[in-house]
Amino acid sequence: MALEIERRFLIKNDDWKNFITEKILIEQGYLTKSLDDWIIRIRFTGKDFKIAVKKHIKGFTNFEFEYYIPRKDGETIMSNLSNTIKKERFFLEVEKKSWIIDCFKENNYPLEIAEIELSNEEEDLILPSFIS
Repeated sequence: MALEIERRFLIKNDDWKNFITEKILIEQGYLTKSLDDWIIRIRFTGKDFKIAVKKHIKGFTNFEFEYYIPRKDGETIMSNLSNTIKKERFFLEVEKKSWIIDCFKENNYPLEIAEIELSNEEEDLILPSFIS
């Protein structure tokens, strides 16, 4: 069983740009609408498609299962979704911790969110200067 423990934060400045190690463009859509139950998402990263199935458990912990799907299947699913989102995803290394910054495009612009995956909910976390 795959568990994901992640925290998300709003960003207050551009200091994070000094820590970028990689960048990708993501387009994603949701196959479910309820946020109270399992969430099913499809994501295209420019080279491959993945289906993710997620459910909130408690605190910052979720079940998360991700599966690659054939490109043709992904294209068919994405082309039949009424609402997709686009975002640039930046990978950062800050004081030996891996962070992700998502900068949303189009209707969700200028939203920017930082996230970090933790090993457990009690893990000590020192927030970088770019976190609100």
